[in-house]
Amino acid sequence: MTGTPRPFQTLTVRQQGVLLRVVLDRPERHNAIDELLLDEMAAALDRAESTPELRVVSLEATGPVFCSGMDLASAAGPVGPDGPAAGAARGGARFFDLLDRITTLPRVVVAAVDGRVTGGGVGLVAASDVAVATERGSFGLPEALWGLLPCGVLPFLIRRVGAQPARLLTLTTLPVDARRAAAIGLVDELVTDIDGWLRRLAGRLARVDGQTLADGKRYLDRLLPPPHAQRALAVAEFSRLMSTPAARDRIDAFATGRRMPWEPA
Repeated sequence: MTGTPRPFQTLTVRQQGVLLRVVLDRPERHNAIDELLLDEMAAALDRAESTPELRVVSLEATGPVFCSGMDLASAAGPVGPDGPAAGAARGGARFFDLLDRITTLPRVVVAAVDGRVTGGGVGLVAASDVAVATERGSFGLPEALWGLLPCGVLPFLIRRVGAQPARLLTLTTLPVDARRAAAIGLVDELVTDIDGWLRRLAGRLARVDGQTLADGKRYLDRLLPPPHAQRALAVAEFSRLMSTPAARDRIDAFATGRRMPWEPA
């Protein structure tokens, strides 16, 4: 029995010629990453890989927040029978694998940012081949405020911007604006018209053979330290931190009272 594909619930996905636009579409949750979004991102990337005429995949978002990272309300949910560490390990591994998939996808992946990016959202940007942002873009890693670290993000971020900018973002938790993000290499170009920029790129890459782009990504990846070499370390450290009382207390306080960790009790 066959039927129409189930529509996406957390994404809007549409093809425009050689461009596949993948739009995070949970503005009411600040486009936070939960299990369903991970499932649907995997399905969208499957579609991109299996559609030979595509050359470019853009990652975009609805609303003023591009992506706020992990959905902390989901993370504060009931702990499974195998404990919080096992659940965190599964979630951390799935998120890492999404970022790794972006780096190896045989299409040019563009993060097109028009708003705030925090936590795992920075990972989506860092894993992309190209990142553009408007002046409304800002980028931050607030995980330490929650008793956590951006374990899955850092292998991709260090690969893109180097160790010291990644250290600064991680240990200070302070966000940077789009201009500063461009200065450190997290953003490749500041733009005023994302749609127009994507159209121009798609028009240009329509002239390039798809296999050449795939070969180019594969060859470039072989010249750099592969992020997946740090997968086990990233997943283990995230799992450990998610099991600590400091992290659990802060996440639970946020989920139940909507109190941020920097606010007084």
